[in-house]
Amino acid sequence: MRAIVIHAPRDLRIEERGIAEPGPGEVQIKLASGGICGSDLHYYQHGGFSTVRLKEPMILGHEVSGYIIRLGEGVEGLREGQLVAVSPSRPCGACRYCQEGLHNQCLNMRFYGSAMPFPHIQGAFSEILVADARQCVPADGLTTGEAAMAEPLAVTLHATRRLGSLLGKRVLVTGCGPIGILAILSARRAGAAEIVATDLSDFTLNVARQMGADRLINMAKTPDALNGYFNDKGYFDVLYECTGAEPAIKAGIQALRPRGLIAQVGLGGDMSLPMMALTAKELELRGSFRFHEEFATGVELMQKGLIDVKPLISQSLPIDQAMQAFELASDRQQTIKMQISFN
Repeated sequence: MRAIVIHAPRDLRIEERGIAEPGPGEVQIKLASGGICGSDLHYYQHGGFSTVRLKEPMILGHEVSGYIIRLGEGVEGLREGQLVAVSPSRPCGACRYCQEGLHNQCLNMRFYGSAMPFPHIQGAFSEILVADARQCVPADGLTTGEAAMAEPLAVTLHATRRLGSLLGKRVLVTGCGPIGILAILSARRAGAAEIVATDLSDFTLNVARQMGADRLINMAKTPDALNGYFNDKGYFDVLYECTGAEPAIKAGIQALRPRGLIAQVGLGGDMSLPMMALTAKELELRGSFRFHEEFATGVELMQKGLIDVKPLISQSLPIDQAMQAFELASDRQQTIKMQISFN
């Protein structure tokens, strides 16, 4: 089978790999769709992010869906030929954090396509994938592209859970990549009354408008447009910070009203924060990292038509055009979510 392997920055190769057989409790999947995530782009463009660096070749990818072609011994509740969304979250279930229900903080997490540990955890961008049955959520009624969007949707559903009740709240979303736009959808589904979104691209902001944002601000063209929200100690109740960029969170902090909440979703490395403003306004900064049980929730919301992710899928290219797909995925003027077709 073919797999998409990163060796170094800009050194992306399609390589032949052996096909694994499903063991007890596992399923063999013919991959259908795979979304290129921001972390995949960091590995492709820079060989990693922050302190995480590539130390060996690694199969990329963790936003995937496919059709079950073989069931391992003891697998129940799934069938051959069934479309499934495959969660990349593989906690051990035995460490102290798993026992406390904090599966996303697992000490022995084996998250697809991660260079955090060494040896690296290989990703899912391969034509045939063997996964634990418990990773597979039936995606009947969805397209393969929608099913592959369950992973980024789960990220924003987890952030929404971290923020608590959003009913009637005023929400600011900084950054309108796939995660920011999915945050808009998640916040609206959770009852947000007003959503303002910022970005540096008119293209992404137009998609944010289609997805329900009430006001859009292009910070490249109008860098002072948030200033009106700074009056009287701020305006917004909640901030989804989806850029990982220091200027975005600093402006967001100024725009938050006292006792506002921040979900830091974007990963951009360490930064300097205005601690005096955080303290004086009694703001709460809550980290939000990955997800676990929200993955199945995201699939269900899509199946019920309560969240529509289809407008975010900009394009899908075949595996033999993987290099072109990664280049297009980097272009924020024409792409929200680029997917690779493994059919």
